[in-house]
Amino acid sequence: MNTFVCYDKCGTCRKAKKWMDEHGIEYEVRPIKEENPSEEELREWIPKSGLPVKKFFNTSGQLYRSMGMKDKLPSMTEDEVISLLASDGMLVKRPIFISDGKVLVGFKEAEWEDKLLP
Repeated sequence: MNTFVCYDKCGTCRKAKKWMDEHGIEYEVRPIKEENPSEEELREWIPKSGLPVKKFFNTSGQLYRSMGMKDKLPSMTEDEVISLLASDGMLVKRPIFISDGKVLVGFKEAEWEDKLLP
């Protein structure tokens, strides 16, 4: 089953959900705030996404800004970054769509069309 990791107050997550519903894509919702991705999951998802680990941060979030992450990230190791991401779901970019070896981070309609539609 596909998993859709999201935050219900996030406009981008709502757009992605609407898009999936319109295209008949089935998924289980996983609320990111209550069920934060674990270090183990992140270690699995990051390589499958094809993105660098830093792309998993919600750079527009209040927590990211209040922690001064923009300045701290360049000097952190990948292990430290993954541990930090796993500590609070509000630091993680969303939505995340997980399906059969595919991991999509953030909602870009063209990318999702390309990766999810036949």
